[in-house]
Amino acid sequence: MSEQNIREDESAGGGKNFLTKNWKKLIIILSVFLVVGGLIWAVVYLVRKVEEFSWFSNRMIALYIALGFVVAVVVTWFVLRKTLRTRLRMEKALREDPDINDWLIIYNWTPKILYVPTIFTSFLAAALLCIPGIPPAAVGGIWFVVFLLNFLVEEYNISIKILLITLISLGFFLLWLHLLGSVMDFLKLFRRIAISMNVTVYLLVGIIGLLVIFMSWLKGLFYYMTITPNYMNLQEGPTESGEQIGREDYNTRIDTSDFLERLMGFGRIIITFKERKREPIIMLVWRIQKKAQKLESVRAKFAIDHLQKAQSPEL
Repeated sequence: MSEQNIREDESAGGGKNFLTKNWKKLIIILSVFLVVGGLIWAVVYLVRKVEEFSWFSNRMIALYIALGFVVAVVVTWFVLRKTLRTRLRMEKALREDPDINDWLIIYNWTPKILYVPTIFTSFLAAALLCIPGIPPAAVGGIWFVVFLLNFLVEEYNISIKILLITLISLGFFLLWLHLLGSVMDFLKLFRRIAISMNVTVYLLVGIIGLLVIFMSWLKGLFYYMTITPNYMNLQEGPTESGEQIGREDYNTRIDTSDFLERLMGFGRIIITFKERKREPIIMLVWRIQKKAQKLESVRAKFAIDHLQKAQSPEL
């Protein structure tokens, strides 16, 4: 009776594993069917709407280009999907490795990700301008202030010491102006900063910013760093091209000296090499607190492969 229950459990577990392993393929196939169905519907709709239908009209040529692009993307994906070595596939392989319990995968974000507040403000400004009665100059002024702060965060390393000195200096400057009775005159100077832009400009700034961040994330799928207790692997491309470095040949350092970057959750992981001729690798990392704790845990351990003893057959 127990053997039968074990077999039933194994068959049920096999069914779950099959669904777990193939759910991505099912989603891809379903997406392809939806795209093809949508294109067929678009062709039928176009044929019905166009009075003088022609297979070689401008609209049909544009549709052919879109169809060719979709087909090329699908074919490229099915041909190259097993040759691509992405960061996500590496994470899956490390999770399934029984000999590695602690590991860290990081990649370098573009510094333009620090402009996320500006991107958010751009979309918010575009939405506000759609509401009648809101002055465009006031919206543009707020947007400019956010952009200026973002620019300072990206260009300069502002530690908490420099930030406190700046705030104290600004306070003394305003106190000096108050003694002269010129505080309001000084603040009125900022009224002349009237930046007025239309909705299209704000949307364009936001979309371009999102595209830059997306391209940085996409590059991080193929250019990343895997750190384990025994080695560090530098991946440099969509295939297996890379370099493996032993744990004794490099050192790691966490840099969170920029206080404003740290408030946004960013910091830098610096890799220095034993070979002095080699330049250090500096990576801008998000969620630096979690990554730093994980890095300390990985570097503090040394993994040893355990050999499985072959069981002798029962006599």
